[in-house]
Amino acid sequence: MRAPHVLVGALAPAMAARGSGVIVNIGSWMSRVGVPFAAMYTATKAALEQMTRTWSAEFGPHGVRVNTVAPGVTLTPGNEAFKPTLDHQTATTPAGVVVLPHHIAAGVLFLTSDAATMIHGTTLDIDGGILTTRLG
Repeated sequence: MRAPHVLVGALAPAMAARGSGVIVNIGSWMSRVGVPFAAMYTATKAALEQMTRTWSAEFGPHGVRVNTVAPGVTLTPGNEAFKPTLDHQTATTPAGVVVLPHHIAAGVLFLTSDAATMIHGTTLDIDGGILTTRLG
């Protein structure tokens, strides 16, 4: 949780001084669900979403957009051994498959593009729809 705070504190003021910039934080779908034995993780991801809104309010008037991408269950090189578990977790989601790193990158690319100039302080879920099946 410290890294986003330090990085935004170091980078956003210079972006604001020049009148433009984009910051995209990486959160998690788990910021909005209860997960046993994961209170610190889910709480820090929820705090990051609130910090994103606050930074957007602070730096947005100076031309800096701040948003968050919240990936769902994601298959990475570091968790390939758990692919059967990840597949099980996502089997009943609308997409029916795990998120891949290039899906997240596409969301970040969109939020940094001119097509997203009116998107400020929001969280873009790139979760294959897992929140639609976990929240009710």
